[in-house]
Amino acid sequence: MTINERAEVLIQALPYIRKYNGKIVVIKYGGNAMINEDLKRAVMGDLLLLQLVGVRVVLVHGGGPEISDLLKKLGKKSEFIDGLRVTDEETADVVQMVLAGKVGKSLVSLIQTVGGKAIGLSGMDGRMIEVTKLDDVHGYVGEITKINTAPILDVLEKGYIPVISTVGCDSAGHAYNINADTAAARIAAELKAESFISMTDIRGILRDPKDDSTLISVVKASEAPELIREGIISGGMIPKVDCCIEAIRRGVNRVFILDGRVPHAILIECLTDEGAGTMFIQG
Repeated sequence: MTINERAEVLIQALPYIRKYNGKIVVIKYGGNAMINEDLKRAVMGDLLLLQLVGVRVVLVHGGGPEISDLLKKLGKKSEFIDGLRVTDEETADVVQMVLAGKVGKSLVSLIQTVGGKAIGLSGMDGRMIEVTKLDDVHGYVGEITKINTAPILDVLEKGYIPVISTVGCDSAGHAYNINADTAAARIAAELKAESFISMTDIRGILRDPKDDSTLISVVKASEAPELIREGIISGGMIPKVDCCIEAIRRGVNRVFILDGRVPHAILIECLTDEGAGTMFIQG
């Protein structure tokens, strides 16, 4: 790329930089999107770049594969009902250890190695994510009752990227596992975020799952139920889309599902007019 071409890229990004300057963007990152270490490092670099151009970045992460791996080593079988991990007391301890420990701290460290500043938080810190028990079937899986944004805003104010592990607590202080998409969407809404980005391991919403060229680039909130009825949105994508729609209904301006395996997908979506995934909007 020539110097002039590089300058043109920056000029084209200027309206988007101006649009997002000072605004909060919540990014949910986890699961299979985090497997490749080189891509993970690139994503952290993208977050740093966004922060440097004035975006207030909040990273919310999951870690399902890592939890399953450790449970397997401990001789425990992972069980899921309706897409949620059945969480007994021992599994709740593992979830807390893996998310708030290994995964969260590794992401903090990675942001710092690319030149950024980050602080790890769990939903238990400052009672950020308060929950009640979802039901007796899932065990220690929490249903969110309240989001306390003060710890997040304090970290942002000091110039750090908050890295949030989705472990919540009830009124008695017991730890609960929380679906990362659900938690990230609620956090985005409570922060009045400009955008919520869910990074996963698929391109976005495809009319034909086998054909990337059938990507649906924009979905209105009112269109989602019909896409589910048609089977275009199905399986594990249904709860992800439900979280996206919930964020829209709670006031987040734009919500995206992006393929975390695509290098610089966040920058392409936020700072260009091309887009890289599916955007959900009001309507």
